[in-house]
Amino acid sequence: MHVKCGVIGLPNVGKSTIFNILTKSKVSSLNFPFCTISPNIGFSQVYDNRLITLKNIVNPSKLISTIIKIVDIAGLVKGASKGEGLGNKFLNQIREVDALIHVVRVFKDDNIMHVENSINPIRDINIINTELIFSDIEICEKNLLRLQKNKTLNKNELVEEKNLLKKCLLYLNKFYLLRTLDFSLKEKILINKFKFLTLKPTIFLINIHKNTSNNIFLDKVKNFLKKDLKNVICPEIIKNNADRDSQNYIELNEIIIAIYKILNLETFFTVGQKEVRAWSFIKNSKIIKVAKIIHSDFKKGFIRAKVISYEDFIRYKSEINVKKAGKLRLEGKKYIVRDGDIIHFLFNI
Repeated sequence: MHVKCGVIGLPNVGKSTIFNILTKSKVSSLNFPFCTISPNIGFSQVYDNRLITLKNIVNPSKLISTIIKIVDIAGLVKGASKGEGLGNKFLNQIREVDALIHVVRVFKDDNIMHVENSINPIRDINIINTELIFSDIEICEKNLLRLQKNKTLNKNELVEEKNLLKKCLLYLNKFYLLRTLDFSLKEKILINKFKFLTLKPTIFLINIHKNTSNNIFLDKVKNFLKKDLKNVICPEIIKNNADRDSQNYIELNEIIIAIYKILNLETFFTVGQKEVRAWSFIKNSKIIKVAKIIHSDFKKGFIRAKVISYEDFIRYKSEINVKKAGKLRLEGKKYIVRDGDIIHFLFNI
């Protein structure tokens, strides 16, 4: 599955720099607002030690990691939801991603201008959140108006959508983000169609300075985000302006792993002499759904699958040895795939 993650924040907080680090790109990161207009798109490999271990055992012709698509979205400003700074265009770009990396600047540097003319990360976070909230309020109001005129939905569907939108609107008008609101399973399925911005899983990436004395708001912003602390990252890799080939590579991967966690993703592997490959899937998925990730025909013609746990493969070194040890399993359509499973799909097309 292709995961798409957007990098957001105010202008000149370091979004393009972080995009360049994550994707080994060289997009412009000049010192003026709206240096980025059209979104820059790149890809970041997901480093997984298990893939390297499998390579060393199998010695395949190719080794393929999972990837995450990274989108560098132009800086939002106060009034973006009303069109300020090409705001509506940028908000629509955010609507198309699966998760967000919200970049927050905590350092003071007179050589790097700030769009609000002062360093205040808590204010900056609130500006972004406010614009996302205003945009979602507009989505609620437009869809409620649409439902009033709708003559095709049956009564139950109409009531369900109206109740959900009213619930969201009430919460948003209190200036709360929808990702902090509890929804029933049915509501979670229904709400996806609206692409609400404040529902996007979010990582806060604190952009710090190599001169630690300039990071004057670091503790305050961490305290402000204490409810989201498990999704707050303050990596040295940005401070050091390192690239992907440096010793800080593993720390950089912390960001990618955090994206996996907030999107509830895990990894399975396909292993052969031609190719050892990692694939991402949503946790607790049935194998029939996971088969489609490789090819849509795999789901259509699925018969069963040979499944080996990563630990067993590492212990016995080959599928033949795993089978001799009685650790190879044949699983049907209802099997729930586990993180690290090595799967060989059997299908009839």
